[in-house]
Amino acid sequence: EMVYTCAVEVGVAPADDPAAAATLAATGIDGPLLLVGEEFDSGVMGEIGRLAPEKVVAAGFDEDELAPLADFEVTVLEVDADASPLPDPGAYQRIWMVAPGELVAPLAVIAADLGIGLIVAEPDFRALPASTRNLISEADRIDLLTEWDEEVAWQLDVVREGDEIPGGGQVMFDGDVMRRLVAFYGHPSTSRLGVLGEQNPERGILRLSEVAADYAADGATILPTFEIIATVASAGPGRDGDYSAETDREVIRPWIESASENDIYVVLDLQPGRTDFLTQAKIYEEFLRLPHVGLALDPEWRLKPNQVHLQQIGTVDASEVNQVVRWLAGVVREEALPQKLLIVHQFRFSMITNREMIETPAELAVVIQMDGQGGLGAKYNTWGTLTRGTEDLGFRWGWKNFYDEDFPTPTPAQVLDLTPVPVFVSYQ
Repeated sequence: EMVYTCAVEVGVAPADDPAAAATLAATGIDGPLLLVGEEFDSGVMGEIGRLAPEKVVAAGFDEDELAPLADFEVTVLEVDADASPLPDPGAYQRIWMVAPGELVAPLAVIAADLGIGLIVAEPDFRALPASTRNLISEADRIDLLTEWDEEVAWQLDVVREGDEIPGGGQVMFDGDVMRRLVAFYGHPSTSRLGVLGEQNPERGILRLSEVAADYAADGATILPTFEIIATVASAGPGRDGDYSAETDREVIRPWIESASENDIYVVLDLQPGRTDFLTQAKIYEEFLRLPHVGLALDPEWRLKPNQVHLQQIGTVDASEVNQVVRWLAGVVREEALPQKLLIVHQFRFSMITNREMIETPAELAVVIQMDGQGGLGAKYNTWGTLTRGTEDLGFRWGWKNFYDEDFPTPTPAQVLDLTPVPVFVSYQ
């Protein structure tokens, strides 16, 4: 089927010169753009003759190469190396998605002729700019013209669904938002377990916002966060014998809802005692299926059989952590959610055995949080020891401040001076 029966203008560019094609596409030819192989052969000349243009606009050829066009009025454009081959942004019913490469320029020409949007992208699709994600979510049809792996279909579902992390974006740390989370830690029902419980959600939001503001000094977008102890390590075994008290969901729900209404993130912290982390995580599955709720695992309170709290520091192996990783990643895929935060606390090597084996799939942003307390020098030493040699392990780092147990409580400037720079900072 012929798209054009005639044309006022015809653009011509070498097929192997994407910049030349982009120059013509960006200029806006009143007609089709033809990509020429090694020469103006009979096929190209026949098509130009059929279209009978008033003018031929060329880019990327020298004077001798244009000799076959002697019977036409020819305008030659200087190639703009920075020209974009993409059509002007706008709403499209249909969009083609392609990876960067030599096919972009010719596909841009075809897409422009057909009224199809063309998006050049590399996975992760969730990290595309918000304006591009909006085009994708509003289109009726998306065609993937590059053979991406199976991850792409899932990421495209997330973009199409459109849920975002509070503050914008669908990737926690590597997207179009440079983000740092600053949290109040504690239990909603008591002030004895941290600053979070010293006030209700509304007053907590105001207080947290004041503290969090000082962590934007390096240009990061700050995401205020409630880190709620959902299961609390207990001195006695309780009815179920696990030495952990599970907080009723209805106690936590007002904090979840208030956070949603105020662009606050929520992290549910687990202190499981003698049970395992996955068993407790599933208690709060309804909350973890929301886009603004993440999870924290606290190995300090993970007991072995016959152990009790405060007589030893608990420990967890990467294999148990990975049970949670795989389950939570599955939740993210099932709900087409933006990337979800998973924190694992640590202040001694023994708290996480085989730490290097912790999986960090694209569904999750995994953070190891150094949550030791005490003198600043000791905390710096622990930080340096735990973070050394972790650059290629796939997780990021968090830091914890204690109002009462640190001496002194580190300032935001001191925290931001750490290497690596923490992406998650909490206060207890």
